[in-house]
Amino acid sequence: MNYEQYMRQALALAAEALADGEVPVGCVVADETGAIIGRGKNTRERSRSALGHAELSAIDEACRARGDWRLDGCTLFVTLEPCPMCAGAILNARLTCVVYGAREERSGSCGSVIDLFSENYGFHPAVYKGILEDACAALMKQFFEKMRA
Repeated sequence: MNYEQYMRQALALAAEALADGEVPVGCVVADETGAIIGRGKNTRERSRSALGHAELSAIDEACRARGDWRLDGCTLFVTLEPCPMCAGAILNARLTCVVYGAREERSGSCGSVIDLFSENYGFHPAVYKGILEDACAALMKQFFEKMRA
């Protein structure tokens, strides 16, 4: 599985979120065959919901595509390190692997603030970080520069 290929698709969704005035986070879920079965981008501002995270949308779409809440064998690719809420959803969906781009120093739950995946939940997805990190971080920087202007 070419992690950069999938991260580029997540980056495209993050760019769409940026164009919509959202925090630019994008996410895709690929199954064991490599098919993308879930896509998501941040929609918190548009939906006015704290649940409008890219990972939650992608996980929901993947569950619907699979017809099951269990996403074992699937890999989640996201441009920003998951927050505690999204890490909890990842654990509950039993995703086998998480791949993220940029670190999230304030709420990252794959090691930046806490590593929820190493806690005693009985399930531990593999985690790969820093995939296309510079491109992922650049979108975040662009968003916050626009906000300050």
